[in-house]
Amino acid sequence: MQANESVQQTEAALKHCQQALLRNPKDLDAQIQCANLCVTLKRYEEAASYFRRIVRILKNNPLALDALCYCLQEMGNIAHSRAQFLQAEACFAEALQYQPLNAIYWFNLGNAQRELNKPTVALKSFTQSIKLNPNDADAHNNLGNVQRELGQLDLAIAGYKNALQLKPDLHHALAHLVHQKQHICDWDNIDNEINQLRDWVLTNTNAQISPFAFLSMPNTTAIEQKQCATNWANSFYSKLIQQHMAFDFTQLKNSKEKLKIGYLSADFRLHPLAFLITELIENSDKNHFETFAYSYGKDDKTPERKRLEKAFTVFNDIKYLTDIEAAKKIHQDGVAILVDLSGFTQNSRTSIVALKPTPISINWLGFAGTMGEINGKPLFNYLLTDQIITPNAEHVSEEPLYLPCYQANNAQRPLNQLTPKHLHGLPENTFVFCCFNQSFKITPAVFAVWMRILAQVPNSVLWLLDCNTWACNNLKREAAKAGIDPARLIFAPRVTIAEHLARHAYADLFLDTSPYNAHTSASDALWMGLPLLTCPGDTFASRVASSLLQHIHIPQLIAANWHEYEQKALYYAQNSSALNELKQQLAKQNSISSLFNPSRFASNLEEHYQQIWQAYQVKIDSTI
Repeated sequence: MQANESVQQTEAALKHCQQALLRNPKDLDAQIQCANLCVTLKRYEEAASYFRRIVRILKNNPLALDALCYCLQEMGNIAHSRAQFLQAEACFAEALQYQPLNAIYWFNLGNAQRELNKPTVALKSFTQSIKLNPNDADAHNNLGNVQRELGQLDLAIAGYKNALQLKPDLHHALAHLVHQKQHICDWDNIDNEINQLRDWVLTNTNAQISPFAFLSMPNTTAIEQKQCATNWANSFYSKLIQQHMAFDFTQLKNSKEKLKIGYLSADFRLHPLAFLITELIENSDKNHFETFAYSYGKDDKTPERKRLEKAFTVFNDIKYLTDIEAAKKIHQDGVAILVDLSGFTQNSRTSIVALKPTPISINWLGFAGTMGEINGKPLFNYLLTDQIITPNAEHVSEEPLYLPCYQANNAQRPLNQLTPKHLHGLPENTFVFCCFNQSFKITPAVFAVWMRILAQVPNSVLWLLDCNTWACNNLKREAAKAGIDPARLIFAPRVTIAEHLARHAYADLFLDTSPYNAHTSASDALWMGLPLLTCPGDTFASRVASSLLQHIHIPQLIAANWHEYEQKALYYAQNSSALNELKQQLAKQNSISSLFNPSRFASNLEEHYQQIWQAYQVKIDSTI
């Protein structure tokens, strides 16, 4: 009550001063009082307009300049949307006109520019901030983030190391450092660094460690990954989730309309997601369901984007909406079930889900793990999974919804004509082991197994994806240390998806990684008739390939341990008849299983939608 009275008194005083200004616009004292009262009321934009006039009158008065810059900083700090980040950029740029040597303003300007996808200018801003204040660990970390986004991975790693030298317990900097070292296959001291992160996850709930980066780190357990996601969710979304009571769902309870399903993603474009869900959406039961896309990513104008736009009942581009505006739109559209296809991946907007614009939320496909809890309650209601991937429901925060197979797939993929083998750098008459997973999924333990396999199959090569120069060089060096000629590692450049799929024909056996399996790349290989050998762990990300293989009834490619994985690889490399029989079995299963049958998948999925919606209605009825 006293706080409200104080605000009312301040507002009354401001009104009095404004009236005085109307009578005498040149009254400097009234200008200053109005500005200060606006600051007290946290009306920084109004305050800034007063302070600008005061600065013009008093010229270079340091107190007036400081006050203006403070207001501009506060205006910049509230940014949560593109429009607000544009305002923040303008505010800090203006503040720097008055205080060009202010490291904090350069730092905040860089943050706004990065959010606006201006990494080149953000890099300059962070560099200037560090020049003015070399001891700011966060500035070194954020510089590393921009360098990472520009593909300067070696410089990014140096930036994270600089940050950690200044502040050894900067949790997110160590997470970034480890993940980028994984991307370039630099494994020096990585076990100790991962163990430090694991310890922080379990002992410091405030540690902001990227759940996505944590998925790929060796030896992390399913329980640790759940805790990491929970720490992250509480750090970023605990306040947002308190606002969900603003949405009223009574209009949905007895609605006779078709059930509306919303799909939220940054990746409705030329992206692996398009080759998983496009035909699923096209095969939706349009007599009973309406599908709504909520896209906040780039419109890349590709055929994949255009096809997705046509597939949904309604396709919404929400990238310029704030999180609250997006949540209100989803609610106004009458969506009953919101499916998040991005999870804790880059550019995700999980905050929209945290606002609870729909009665039911589902975590699926984009993030290979649980999304954790907020204040002891799951961030999402359900997780779409299967019995192979999630045999233990205690490993996830959501209630599992078990599909026959977790991963959806298009029935068709684009495919180019095959180019000659030698154009891929592959020698003739050799056995070709391959792994087209990203380099961050290759761990020291897995690579050691691969090198033992190559040592025992002399007439063989290992065909890997060329992710970056540093990874290629480091893997060649690791091969040499293991006694393997580095020339036996062949690196496949990035090409179109149609060209990439075609070149699978020259591989003989796909060697999977762990703890982060091949996911879309596994279904690509199987669709092309290429056998894939995997060794599952106990985490979600480490069991996806096993799920696919079980679903197409080829369990013999699932190894119980790494010794068996090695022996199976040797067996198929040294027994061409057994390998050919396996390929024939794979071709047959691809034609009859539901793995590449989006119509059957859509039927199973939408049956689950109906069931959970009916369960929700029963629950609501029982509480009335």
